Amino acid sequence: MRLSELGELGLLRELERRGLVDRIADDAAVVGGLVVTQDALVEDVHFRLDWTSWRDLGYKAAAVNLSDLAASGAEPLGLVVSLGLRAETKAGDVIELYEGLNEPGVPVVGGDTTTAGSPLLSVTALGRSDRVPGRGGARPGDVLVVTGPLGASAAGFLSLENGLGSPLESAHRRPPLRLVEGRELARHAHAMLDLSDGLAADVGHLAERSGVRCVVDLDAVPVAPGVEEVANRLGRDAVEMACGFGEDYELLAALPEPAAHAVVGRCEVGSGVDLLRGGAPFALSGWEHFRAGRV
Repeated sequence: MRLSELGELGLLRELERRGLVDRIADDAAVVGGLVVTQDALVEDVHFRLDWTSWRDLGYKAAAVNLSDLAASGAEPLGLVVSLGLRAETKAGDVIELYEGLNEPGVPVVGGDTTTAGSPLLSVTALGRSDRVPGRGGARPGDVLVVTGPLGASAAGFLSLENGLGSPLESAHRRPPLRLVEGRELARHAHAMLDLSDGLAADVGHLAERSGVRCVVDLDAVPVAPGVEEVANRLGRDAVEMACGFGEDYELLAALPEPAAHAVVGRCEVGSGVDLLRGGAPFALSGWEHFRAGRV
């Protein structure tokens, strides 16, 4: 079977079934008291240098890893950076990249550099947390909340792709940091993860790991300002963009009672996900590596 048929999640399930990986479903691992997470950014998959400055690339590489720490309620300690570049890359570009990596205020404490045919940036983030909710603890009766509006990254990406010049292009290059919110939510959340693959996909991860049914009211999802304008210009649907694209890096949490964040759904007895729009079932998918692209 090819990866295009198996998909990223299917591959992880197969590796887990064979005993080749252990407990890798959460946003981060807890190892010896440390919260550890790692993400790689590959040119033409996660970024394009004709759209993104080296400094913005460094910032985003740090931010997407810090988002996993946020989903774990962790306080960041440091970043370990592995970098593959063409030999003809300018040293000044690399300095800009590391300036971006340092911008969130978390020190780079180690890593590796190597020659590569195209830019590859892999960051490991280290942190500590008093309590890591994980994805598997949601319970029937919990409410589902998100920490901020969705869709800005989708609109920014599509604006770049179509040359629209939307102000939201910066949201795609520079995702938010929700470390404070993550630590606050982790005190009470039964489950939590960051929205990297899109709400439609990520809520499914929470439902599967927790053994609950998640019901999401798409009409209650906060959509970032400016998304509808981009959607209209492209003849697309703003809610589908907001919930199916991903890379918003807001947090989705299952809580025993509402918090000071937007309530978008609930957990029930059962399994799977119900997406509702106008009170009726609505079909929507998100991002998964090795399968088809985004909506």
